Amino acid sequence: MDTFTAIADPTRRSIMELLARNGRLSATEISERFTVSPQAISQHLKILRETHVVEVEKRAQQRIYRMNPDALQEVEEWAKHYRTMWSKRFEALDNVLKREQGRLQTNSIEGKEENDD
Repeated sequence: MDTFTAIADPTRRSIMELLARNGRLSATEISERFTVSPQAISQHLKILRETHVVEVEKRAQQRIYRMNPDALQEVEEWAKHYRTMWSKRFEALDNVLKREQGRLQTNSIEGKEENDD
């Protein structure tokens, strides 16, 4: 599974937001904040761990999770690429609309002059 698939799930995104806000949390602390079963949260954490979105540290019987800030670099670069592409497209569209608006204004002025004759 890739990072995009891992973060597509709303529960996993909620786990990520929780870790981003709180820093390090144990699996128990994470599961206590959700209405789904601890087993389901464990499966979500496993996916996030396997895709390196989160990092885990074992302390005795606890697993402490934290966000891996480098993991979202791929997503950030993908979003930046599309943001740049769409920005260029909107800029091109804006230029076309400005030219068209100028053309319509010119035609309107010429039409008035012909009617005045």
